[in-house]
Amino acid sequence: MSEDIDGAGLPAVPEEWDAPVEQAPPDGGRRRRPWRTPLVLLTAVAVAGAAGWAATGALGGDSGASTPDTSPAAGGTTEVARTTLTRTETVEGTLGYGKETTVRNTAGGGGDANAKGGGKADGNGIVTWLPAEGDTLKRGDTVYGVDGSKVPLLYGATPFYRTLKPGSEGDDVKTLEKNLAALGYTGFTVDDDYTSGTAEAVRDWQEDLGQEETGQAGPGDAVVADGARRVMGLKTSPGGPADGEMLTWTGTERVVTVALEAQFEDLVQDGTKATVRLPDGASTEAEVTDIGTAGGSSEADQGAGSGSSGGDEGGEGEDEESTLPVELKVASQKKLGRYQAAAVDVDLKAETREDVLAVPVNALTARAGGGYALEVRTRGGRTERRPVELGMFADGKVEVSGKGITEGLTVGVPE
Repeated sequence: MSEDIDGAGLPAVPEEWDAPVEQAPPDGGRRRRPWRTPLVLLTAVAVAGAAGWAATGALGGDSGASTPDTSPAAGGTTEVARTTLTRTETVEGTLGYGKETTVRNTAGGGGDANAKGGGKADGNGIVTWLPAEGDTLKRGDTVYGVDGSKVPLLYGATPFYRTLKPGSEGDDVKTLEKNLAALGYTGFTVDDDYTSGTAEAVRDWQEDLGQEETGQAGPGDAVVADGARRVMGLKTSPGGPADGEMLTWTGTERVVTVALEAQFEDLVQDGTKATVRLPDGASTEAEVTDIGTAGGSSEADQGAGSGSSGGDEGGEGEDEESTLPVELKVASQKKLGRYQAAAVDVDLKAETREDVLAVPVNALTARAGGGYALEVRTRGGRTERRPVELGMFADGKVEVSGKGITEGLTVGVPE
C-alpha cells in the first residue's frame, strides 16, 4: 500500500486497483471490453476515505491498533456479514454452432485424415443429391448421393479407413455393427468381429441405400461423425464430379465460443460457470466444456470424435495466436430465442470465496499511514477505527479480516 496522498488531498489507492478506461470504438466497430477490475472501487474508496477523515479530523500517523475517536458517528451503518463472494470477468463471445468442418468424398481411402467416407470405391462418380443448407442430419440420413446411391451418416469415433469383410476385427467393425443395430438390422452380435452375419446385414443395408450389395463396407460407403450434424454450406452441386469437397457442417446445438487472452487462462477450467448476455438483454447460463491451447485449437476446433470432417485450412493471424479458444455449452437452447449467430457478452464466474467476512466497499475508510479501516460504532454513538486487511472484491463488496473484525459487527458507512 502506498502512503502518498494525491494532489487532491485524497488517500492514495493501490496501483493494482488501476483499471484502463474503456474507450469508445471507432464508428461501425464493436466496443472492445477490457478485462475488468472494479473500476468503481477507485471512486468509492476515495470518497469513503475522505469522508472518514472528515469525520475523525485525523490526518496524522496511524498506529496498527484500533484508534479511539471521540467524534460522534456520522452517516449510515451496516454489518460485517459472513457470505460467499464470486468474482466475475466479462469477455466477448460469439454465439453460433461451433466449428465449421468440411465433408469430403474420400472414396478409395484418400483425403483428409479426419474425413472418411462417401462415394464410389474407385473415386469416380457424379453428385446426384445434396441436402439443403440448414438441414439437420441424423444417423442413417443421406449426407449426399453419388450415381444414384445414398451415402449415409453413421455415428462413431472411428471412421472407415479400410475395407471391412468377414474376418476383419477392430473398433471400426464395432462402429459399423452398432449403427446397423441402431438402424434395425439384425443377425449379428455387436462386437469387434466382422462375421458372416455382419456381411448379410450389410447386404440388406446396401440394398436399401441403392449401393452394390457386396457384403463389405469401406471408406466409400458412409460418413462417420460423433453425432447429428447441421448443414452449413454446399461445396458442389448435383451434376458435379464426386471427387472432392461436398459440404460443410457443424454440431446441431448452439454454443458460445470465446477467444480468451492467453494471459487469463487461469480464469477458466472445465465446468467454469458463466452467464451469457444476448443482444436483446436476455441472459442464460452456460459452462465451459472445452479449452484449447494458446495459438492452437480446442477439441471442438479439431473435429475430435468426428470421422468424417476435417477443419477448414488457413493460417491464423497474430491475434488468433495470442488467444485461447474456449467453448461453452448453453444450458437452455430455448433461452437463446431465435438467435442463430450473434455477438454476446460472457460473464465468467472466475473465482469464488466461501464463508468470508465482507462489507460494502463504501464502508472502507483510508488510514493516513496507508491501508484501510472500518469505523466501528461503539456505545454512546462514538466510533473506533479498526484496521482491516482486504481480500476479494465482488458485487460491490470486499472481503475483510483483522483484529476485532467479527460477524455481525456494526460499522459505519461514511457520508
